[in-house]
Amino acid sequence: MSDPKDRLFRHLALLRLIPRAPKRISTTELLQRLKAENFDIDRRTLQRDLIGRLALDFPLLCDESQRPYLWSFPKDTPQFDFPALDTPTALAFVLAESHLSKLLPPSVLSLLAHHFDLAHRQLQGLEHNNLAHWAKRVRTLPNGKALQPAEVDSAIWSQVATSLLEMRQLEIVYLSRSKGEHKTLRIHPAGMISRHSVSYLIGTVEGYTDVRQFALHRIQQAACLDAPTREQPDFEIDHYIQSGGFNSPGPIKHHELIADVSPHIAWLLNETPLSPEQSLKPLPGSDWQRLRARVPDDQETLWWVFGLGESVHLHEPKRWVDVIKEKLTKMSGLYTQPMQHHSATITDAHACQEAP
Repeated sequence: MSDPKDRLFRHLALLRLIPRAPKRISTTELLQRLKAENFDIDRRTLQRDLIGRLALDFPLLCDESQRPYLWSFPKDTPQFDFPALDTPTALAFVLAESHLSKLLPPSVLSLLAHHFDLAHRQLQGLEHNNLAHWAKRVRTLPNGKALQPAEVDSAIWSQVATSLLEMRQLEIVYLSRSKGEHKTLRIHPAGMISRHSVSYLIGTVEGYTDVRQFALHRIQQAACLDAPTREQPDFEIDHYIQSGGFNSPGPIKHHELIADVSPHIAWLLNETPLSPEQSLKPLPGSDWQRLRARVPDDQETLWWVFGLGESVHLHEPKRWVDVIKEKLTKMSGLYTQPMQHHSATITDAHACQEAP
């Protein structure tokens, strides 16, 4: 016997699928649509649903002049406001909730809150629908170490989001990382970018025209003003990113990367290429391979190459080779000639361990 909750949600799904006349839907198509939503049902059970409980409580029309039967509601039947989502939609809401909370303004999230709650309760109520268990079985993991998200005060986030949503000026008290001091600024918001564990407000400061970035967690106070923001017709957020807005001091160009890579890196890049324009060729007398790839000239790609350590020997671009050599020299100095305060810390630690 089917679970009562499963049966309830199956009936709700059925009622959503049956159209108003003159449109009609066949028993076969209803069965296919329900199976697509992962309901465990056969033709006999579907026929019992339609002819039994649903036919008693709802004005269903059945055209028996052809097989399979065709089902519809009278054309003047009011639309039903069902307190449930179809199962794929409920699953999508559950999976999207944590991601959207970082991107949608609070006013929109509050409107969706009951949908998120309904989706969770619906999936928890289904026992024999495989889609209902999908959210318990899948996870996403970032490639590399993921830092904890920087904390943003909810009241500040609300003011920032409202300002951007309604295109109004924003007055903030901002902690400058470079100068270590607080500044009161009037901002004309232009966009928002969420990058790794930090979200940034993009905009211009009153009295200036250059576009700047403001980390949300460094905003100490925020007030959305009544004054409209200054129009920035030339600003386009994707162009801003590609022109060096985040990980490059200037417009991002492309160049050829040439490097020798170890077997396990070659295997990785063969499965997940570094770029669409990539080649790997074995090096004579070695199990390493020569990598050639067209890559962006940005800090993120340089950091990725540097992070491969002893598994890569970079040849081109020469500028990156010089940067990596400089970094390796500085790193070697840190470990071969420890700074004085490091030595003092180690000495103090030993002293504490040896104290009676």
